[in-house]
Amino acid sequence: MARNEWINGYLEAILDVGANIQSQKGVDTKMKIEKLQDNVKRDKHFNPTNYFVEEVVNSVDESDLHRTWVKVIATRNTRERSGRLENMCWRIWHLTRKKKQIALEGTQKLTHRRIEREKGRNDAEEDLLELSDGEKEKSEVVQVSKISRINSEMQIWTDVKQSRQIYIVLISIHGLVRGENMELGRDSDTGGQVKYVVELAKALADMEGVIRVDLLTRQIACPDVDYGYAEPIEMLSCPPEGSGNCGAYIVRIPCGPRDKYIFKESLWPYIPEFVDGALNHIVNMARALGEQFDNGKPMWPYVIHGHYADAGEVAARLSGSLNVPMVLTGHSLGRNKFEQLLKQGRLSKDDINTTYKIMRRIEGEELALDAAEMVVTSTRQEIEEQWGLYDGFDVKLERKLRVRRRRGVSCLGRYMPRAVVIPPGMDFSYVKAEDINSTADLESIIGRDRAKNKKVPPIWSEIMRFFTNPHKPMILALSRPDPKKNVTTLLKAFGECKPLRELANLTLILGNRDDVEDMSSSSGVVLTTVLKLIDRYDLYGQVAYPKHHKQVEVPEIYRLAAKTKGVFINPALVEPFGLTIIEASAYGLPVVATKNGGPVDILKVRLLITSYAYTSMFSDKTPCLNQVLNNGLLVDPHDQKAIEEALLKLVADKNLWTECRKRGLKNIHRFSWPEHCRNYLSHLEHCRNRHPTTRQKLIPNKEEPMSDSLRGVEDLSLRFSLDGEFKSNGDLDPTTRQNELIETLTKMSVNKKTNPIYSPGKRQALYIIAVDSYDIDGNPTETMSMVIKNVIEIAVRKPGEIGFILLTGLSLHKIKEVLKKCQVNLEIFDALICSSGSELYYPWRDLTVDEDYENHTEYRWPEENVRSPILRIARQENEEDDNIVEHFKTSSSRCYTYIINEGAKTRRMDDLRQRLRMRGFRCNTVFTHAAKRLNVIPLFASRAQALRYLSVRWGMDLTQMFVFVGEKGDTDYEDLLVGLHKTIILEGSVEYGSEKLLRGGESFKKEDMVPPENGNVVICKGYEVDNISEALGSLGVN
Repeated sequence: MARNEWINGYLEAILDVGANIQSQKGVDTKMKIEKLQDNVKRDKHFNPTNYFVEEVVNSVDESDLHRTWVKVIATRNTRERSGRLENMCWRIWHLTRKKKQIALEGTQKLTHRRIEREKGRNDAEEDLLELSDGEKEKSEVVQVSKISRINSEMQIWTDVKQSRQIYIVLISIHGLVRGENMELGRDSDTGGQVKYVVELAKALADMEGVIRVDLLTRQIACPDVDYGYAEPIEMLSCPPEGSGNCGAYIVRIPCGPRDKYIFKESLWPYIPEFVDGALNHIVNMARALGEQFDNGKPMWPYVIHGHYADAGEVAARLSGSLNVPMVLTGHSLGRNKFEQLLKQGRLSKDDINTTYKIMRRIEGEELALDAAEMVVTSTRQEIEEQWGLYDGFDVKLERKLRVRRRRGVSCLGRYMPRAVVIPPGMDFSYVKAEDINSTADLESIIGRDRAKNKKVPPIWSEIMRFFTNPHKPMILALSRPDPKKNVTTLLKAFGECKPLRELANLTLILGNRDDVEDMSSSSGVVLTTVLKLIDRYDLYGQVAYPKHHKQVEVPEIYRLAAKTKGVFINPALVEPFGLTIIEASAYGLPVVATKNGGPVDILKVRLLITSYAYTSMFSDKTPCLNQVLNNGLLVDPHDQKAIEEALLKLVADKNLWTECRKRGLKNIHRFSWPEHCRNYLSHLEHCRNRHPTTRQKLIPNKEEPMSDSLRGVEDLSLRFSLDGEFKSNGDLDPTTRQNELIETLTKMSVNKKTNPIYSPGKRQALYIIAVDSYDIDGNPTETMSMVIKNVIEIAVRKPGEIGFILLTGLSLHKIKEVLKKCQVNLEIFDALICSSGSELYYPWRDLTVDEDYENHTEYRWPEENVRSPILRIARQENEEDDNIVEHFKTSSSRCYTYIINEGAKTRRMDDLRQRLRMRGFRCNTVFTHAAKRLNVIPLFASRAQALRYLSVRWGMDLTQMFVFVGEKGDTDYEDLLVGLHKTIILEGSVEYGSEKLLRGGESFKKEDMVPPENGNVVICKGYEVDNISEALGSLGVN
């Protein structure tokens, strides 16, 4: 506990006063505690000092107590001092009790959640055990003694012969991302993930068949950071001349305040804005690549890959808008961090949520799992112990579903993403294993030759100046100054082991700093503790801790450690992977690493367990050794003695050191970037075979005017897919449809209209009415009709330039009733988006349904399989069966509607989605009609996603969409307040909303979804024509 270093002096003073133990220089605090406890056993009287020692020293982390202690030691009166000490003990007792209470509550909640997950898994397994008729017939004929192993159909990327031209999109939002001179370690957001995604983009761009790779990140125009982070595009790699490829690029998308650097915990409200900006870029790039490589057909991304929770949610939204495969890499996971913080017991659940926005992060990860085809992990431990904590991921259920898919048996609407282990790669092209027998350059700075001024890397001199005896082997640790990296335990192990100090020096590369006082609180605490420990153990001349280093100098640091025949150590409490271990091994350094996490898969030889998805690349007949270096030792990061012994063993035993070095250099190629990319693309090819082949269609560019006379042409021509495959409508075969198209064109050429008007997609703006106005019984109010009429009236001065869309949770039948009641012609609307975004109709095309949108949203839709389970899941315990019933009249193939009767107790939306995920169902749930109805719709369907779909299809800029909403609404209301579109909130238009069923008090808050200040949102003082006109004027609409 770095913040409790003051307790050492505190404890010694209390021991001296309370137990009359004479201070002895060099005596360990633990020994004093043991002596005190022995004395107290003989003395049965209450001793407040003893209470402090036994109950508090190792459990309380409360910096306010330090200020109180300062007052205590300043008190000279013995009686007053004793009173203050006793008062402090009671305060500490209260804190300790509170800590235990928090830990107990956290444990109870985690236990309850595990029981729910097990129940969900059992429900799914019971359903899956029911055999289909086809399976029953087979079982009567063939007796199967055991289940055969799943044989992978995956082909290695280089083994597939057909030529490819693919476009890949990577997303990593937070931190400072650039191609050169990466500022790794500058803050907690700019670490190994930044380096990983940049190098992955470069490596993928070098693969055969990949024509372009875009790495999307946030644009930052902040005076506190380099101006390069404000550049919209940065080239990462230039393709070989004549290859025809485009290379790799960083594309920076503006979102949130333009002049602020925002840490990842505060980025969540701006995610939809990033999604809209990224969508615009991808659509434009698809057009451009199509023109260059595919005869004008848009070339959509082969995959969209999100890195971390925030980018994972972005990738999920984009995947839903474009219907392309999505892949997720977590890097570090929220649930794992949340459980660790709860176990520590220092922060309540509310405090954790406020500090880390942990519940919002977890929901982002769950949303990403909903849409992901594949989850890329670095280690098995990440799959089993970290992703296994999530509602949307279950290793056992995924295995069962995969067995059924391979055998052609229905999965009954269930889905689990597939997890694969693909260790990160490294660029070894510039790595040259150090010649440990050649010491000329080293002698030039530490030996007699230093007067010759032989040119050596500046970082060598910067490190060596710390050492009294620089000839000793160097123990190297390189990480951020983060408490999780456990550097203080390493320093204590070094300081308390005299043989180790005599044999080696210690180098700590802990990011960059100008002044410890200017560092973030956690980083500053770590650095301060390091300096205090160096002073405590008198390690001056034996420990190096340089203030600055450049990213390009990191290889030179590894070279220096290898020159001295040193050792690299990663003592992190938990290491998701351990890229620095691979880097150090490439330079010939033996390694000591934590046994918690990825280093196990890097260092330790073990047989692959053939029951998981990630074994599919290997032979079916024989188990294989994992990709390992086998060049070091694993230690328990909490065991200081184990760290001492492991380091001493490698430093002292030169034969072992040499053997570890040889093994590392021999096996390091298994972690190269080309190897990583081949595995990555091979898995992508395999997972794409299960993804829908339909893609978004685009109308012609705006230079090609579309008049009213061509509406019928669009109606027919948009039936053709982008791949050139004809999508039939009804029972008509392609030849018949082609003849019908020609006939329609002929008729239209004769019957041309003379007054062309703007068609959807060619409007100057779109007014979208999304006011969810219901009475207490869930019926549409007169206010909804008035809002519709008033918004339409405003646009009469610009006929044809402004289009209208009705965006509602109502069914189509109910919409017709509302419009008829307010005497508004149905055909005035360009689109009707009904049933919470699950259905899309075009009134100007005889109210036909958009079949492509239906196909677009059917992905992972459980259909009839979810119809009955919803009734069980939505009801709270001990509720009557008829309190929630399906409303068949308004239900459709893409929306199941349920009536919630008066007084019925139903689960909130977040709880409902959690239970659906646990059972393998991927769908959206929306409470509407003032919480009197529940709509269950496909995963890729929502009102916000429907707008993105139309923006792509019609080529409509989202900034020209104006969404009218009330002050409250359905449970998807918050999604309509964010993004690039303009939002007008009409005060007084909605009296009853459904927000009470949105989420529980322990979930994330509205401010984690909607930014506190948003220039795209205007509050309108009423819903009359004058009010609406004034609000539009404030948004620049005349």
